[in-house]
Amino acid sequence: MSATDPSDTPLYAAREPVFPRRVKGSFRTLKWVLMAVMLGIYYITPWIRWERGPALPDQAVLIDLANRRFFFFMIEIWPHEFYFVAGLLIMAGLGLFLFTSAAGRVWCGYACPQTVWTDLFVLVERWVEGDRNNRIRLHRQKWNAEKIRKRAIKWTAWLLIGLATGGAWVFYFTDAPTLLRNLVTGQASMVAYTTIGVMTATTFAFGGFAREQICVYACPWPRIQAAMMDEDTITIAYREWRGEPRGKLHKGVTPEGQGDCIDCMACFNVCPMGIDIRNGQQLECITCGLCIDACNEMMDKIGKPRGLIGYIALKDENRERAGEHPKNVWKHIFRPRTILYFTLWSGVGIALIAALFMRSPIDFNLTPNRDPLYVIQGDGTVRNIYTMRLRNKNGEETAFRITVTGEHGEPLPDVTLLLEGEKADEVKAPADSTLTQRVYLEAAPKSPLALAERTDLRVWVEEVGAPARVAVETVFNGTGK
Repeated sequence: MSATDPSDTPLYAAREPVFPRRVKGSFRTLKWVLMAVMLGIYYITPWIRWERGPALPDQAVLIDLANRRFFFFMIEIWPHEFYFVAGLLIMAGLGLFLFTSAAGRVWCGYACPQTVWTDLFVLVERWVEGDRNNRIRLHRQKWNAEKIRKRAIKWTAWLLIGLATGGAWVFYFTDAPTLLRNLVTGQASMVAYTTIGVMTATTFAFGGFAREQICVYACPWPRIQAAMMDEDTITIAYREWRGEPRGKLHKGVTPEGQGDCIDCMACFNVCPMGIDIRNGQQLECITCGLCIDACNEMMDKIGKPRGLIGYIALKDENRERAGEHPKNVWKHIFRPRTILYFTLWSGVGIALIAALFMRSPIDFNLTPNRDPLYVIQGDGTVRNIYTMRLRNKNGEETAFRITVTGEHGEPLPDVTLLLEGEKADEVKAPADSTLTQRVYLEAAPKSPLALAERTDLRVWVEEVGAPARVAVETVFNGTGK
């Protein structure tokens, strides 16, 4: 096989570590603020308390898998209401489409967990090893006491961050203070320890070592985003018609005919993805804006106008090349595609809010027993048997009144209601639980219900002392003769 045979060419290039340089600017400040807010929300939320009553957990946000419920402050979602969770996922997807079509990969650059934790890990790395040049030097030097010490400190800090990340995750699934005490004393379940271990390891590996490779190779969004973007999408670009031909600045004097770009590599050195934005749009770019900060800082130093690298739409690029003024940014954002996404997104949100406030505080189900269809008592009374499931969503034991009417709400004087064999019209349901009970309906001998083969009924349940009232339709089976 010849030395130039294409089969000899490796299909995978070894990773070149990226060492982004520290930069100051408006986009870097925005990323610091968002990182602090999102990390604060993630780590602090499980510790927020919310009073719901003696029978309910007081954790504000809790995914209670054991009891199959989800608590979010004053909202409680039961298993049969999982459509709320599905609706939120749909909103998240539509929101991602909306922001991407308007401003490119802003989610990737500012809010993606991989980006947030990588920023945090790079911050720790910079504190321990220094800025870009120092980190490159340390990476290339042989292992010695200095390198071992700094790597040990850095990796220990990363492990602690990963441990806190995994610990915070499991706190969302059970009472946080209780679980923390059990974890420290060794009394927690193996599932908790295993979950924390997996989350710690993945956070350590993804944020510390894989970094940009997760975005390039593991995440599908860079490849999907192209379908969300068009010529009106605002994204980061290099104004090469202004910057080219690039060249070095000699003693503060720009040679005649040279563009504004002085080839300082500042935009490349600060990029967390290790790309050169001057090469055009690339799959790896997460539109974080750090190259804008770096370039603006350099333009200020050499007395050139800012904006050599900046957010720009493809339509504006053509306008600026022709010497025209760009369109108003809001005209790019508010266009048919983004308006459609926003309409769908807000429509789903409004529907979820309406469903949340319109849902009944009582869930009631009455199932007729089919074997036998009816029972004739010794005195000629016809009895039907039902299984009742009554869910009490209140945080305390609640009394409910049960009544029976005809199909159109008319009273039925010949029908008697029995609960577990006793004549009664009230039942008490435990707090925040489902009561399952046997219900009997008896029709007096020779009454229309007893003689009819089948009669449609409505069984009503109302909370005693409250306006909440629901009804279910069922049937009463008679002798038919």
